[in-house]
Amino acid sequence: MSEDKEKVQAVDKEIPRATAKRLPIYYRYLKILLDSGITRVSSSELSKAVKFDAATIRRDFSYFGALGKRGYGYDVKELMEFFGEILNQDNLASIALVGVGNLGQALLNFNFHQSSNARISAAFDINPDMINTVQAGVPIYSMDDLEKQIQDQRIEVAILTVPAEVAQDTAKRLADVGIQGILNFTPLRLDVPKEVRVQNVDLTNELQILLYFINHFDKD
Repeated sequence: MSEDKEKVQAVDKEIPRATAKRLPIYYRYLKILLDSGITRVSSSELSKAVKFDAATIRRDFSYFGALGKRGYGYDVKELMEFFGEILNQDNLASIALVGVGNLGQALLNFNFHQSSNARISAAFDINPDMINTVQAGVPIYSMDDLEKQIQDQRIEVAILTVPAEVAQDTAKRLADVGIQGILNFTPLRLDVPKEVRVQNVDLTNELQILLYFINHFDKD
């Protein structure tokens, strides 16, 4: 895998954001294929499963060099291992959940069961009835313990589900303690240092977009 590692390092900063967002989808489907005993797959077959056109798939894969063979397609095991290395699937990432309200509890119950390399290992809240309990196998700490636990557990990624009015202050605390990435479920756009990556998940916005296309899609 040494050549693969060099290839990953060479292209990691060059691939488009849209391609990077599709990589976990490719990885999950390839794992399903491998578990089903399928050893090779074409871009057309992948296209039917993941709902991206074959040209998009071939273009995505081309950023990483020659991953397939003309007339043969792609070796499922090799391709899955290659993308697994890019996605760092061999290393388990511990995640902090900040805010254990209704959405936070739903995320605790889910806890990324479909992912082999991420888990919520600590959660934080201000509710005294929640603090010092264990929910869905995850310990709930006081917000007063945020910095200590993140440092002790060497957590680098946080999920933010706190009320909007405290989101910025909480994000600053996370950035100051060394968090490198925040999955932001609040409607606030966070002001963080440039070295902290923020991925915004606006459920209301996504629903509005869905409703727009439903209402304006030509059904004829």
